[in-house]
Amino acid sequence: MASEVYKRYSVLTSSTLAFTVCFMVWMMLAVVGIPVKKELGLNETEFSILTALPVLSGSLIRIPLGIWTDKFGGRIVLFSLMLLSVPAIFLMGYSTQYWHFLAIGLMMGLAGGSFSVGTPYVARWFPKEQQGMAMGVFGAGNAGSAVNKFLAPPLIAYGTWHLVPTVYAAIMLGTALLFWFTSYHDPKHLVSSKVSLGEQLRLLKDPGVLRYSQYYSVVFGGYVALALWMTNYYVGEYDLSLQTAALLAACFSLPGGVLRAFGGYLSDKFGAYKVTWGVMWILWVCFFILSYPQTEMVIHTGKGPISLHIGLNVVVFTILMFTAGIAMAVGKASVFKFVANDYPDNIGAVSGVVGLAGGMGGFLLPIMFGALLDFTGVRSTAFMLLYGTVCISLIWMHFSMKDRKHE
Repeated sequence: MASEVYKRYSVLTSSTLAFTVCFMVWMMLAVVGIPVKKELGLNETEFSILTALPVLSGSLIRIPLGIWTDKFGGRIVLFSLMLLSVPAIFLMGYSTQYWHFLAIGLMMGLAGGSFSVGTPYVARWFPKEQQGMAMGVFGAGNAGSAVNKFLAPPLIAYGTWHLVPTVYAAIMLGTALLFWFTSYHDPKHLVSSKVSLGEQLRLLKDPGVLRYSQYYSVVFGGYVALALWMTNYYVGEYDLSLQTAALLAACFSLPGGVLRAFGGYLSDKFGAYKVTWGVMWILWVCFFILSYPQTEMVIHTGKGPISLHIGLNVVVFTILMFTAGIAMAVGKASVFKFVANDYPDNIGAVSGVVGLAGGMGGFLLPIMFGALLDFTGVRSTAFMLLYGTVCISLIWMHFSMKDRKHE
């Protein structure tokens, strides 16, 4: 029989791999959606709805998935979720009309709910002082967004966009089987709860849950929204090819995923409050600078007019996005350290509610990005919106958590 330590780290490794593949599938339309947009003649709002719908279903399923994980265990729930998503991923390759993509995207997006399964599943295998690290390592599966940006463009270049869903369905099926044979179930981790879905939703009345939901809608919802939007942003703003745009977009997605484990370590060492506070200030600076649109100015002087251009070139823009990606990675871990500290006996349900809030941010923000772009024609309005959400977080955090500043 495998030792407890071996089981612990085998569960962590297999769950992280499974979540990486689930997240890769969840973000598939961030790249595939661009040739589909051209093929169907979609505007920016229609494109943003297309990419965001999988995020909607993956978010809405998070609360029941968190409850089922408490009751039945993460192993069987995550395995079943992965298997159920395979047919929808495969069928995406045969879509020909806009409504086909929307309907199948909703089904395919269920894979995104895997976070609410894996977080409590992994956390319960580790002692409390290591839970931040464990959840951070698992959360590094967000890097599946970057994997998608590395893998999808070459597949599209090799064949067409139709090849991507076929390959992704095969990867998902193989990963599900690998997860089943390398993970474990411990009956002691089950929570015998008879709490209804309605009672779980009433957790939103808890000031702490509501507060952490708002923070997570910024660090995770903003991350998902930008991961979906950045490839399209690079193509439109800087006139880059799909391959180059996806590669540069991965400079945001990759640190935004893999460094989540580092965020877990920092949260264990310095406390969730200090880490989250620092993250919000870094994002405040980044989004403030990124909000400034490409601007041409004419200054009238005594010697004649002087033309002046103000704007971010692709290098500075990418550096700022890379910095924001690191901050979001750390913030995603620190928010869930709050959850593990404050709700140790109800991690599954609370993480489901907080994850739902983050996922809904990831659904609504891209649609708002597209609508603002169609309305104003200014691409940087996306960052103006994100800047506003960070300001709300900083104000809320300052006035609601004064007693935890020295934790």
